[in-house]
Amino acid sequence: MSGDEVIESPCIDVCEIDPVTDRCEGCGRTLDEIAEWSTYSPQERRRTMAELEATRRRSTDGW
Repeated sequence: MSGDEVIESPCIDVCEIDPVTDRCEGCGRTLDEIAEWSTYSPQERRRTMAELEATRRRSTDGW
């Protein structure tokens, strides 16, 4: 990966972990997903972001 390559991310700079769900209030990722994000392939990142969006749509209380 070159230094100029942008890594897709669902991060919206609202970084706070919900103690009940153990997910970020902003992006919905777990701490493990956040920590490992830079090692994911572009396909893994897109798949995870699609899963996060589907989960968010199903939930009435955010994540």
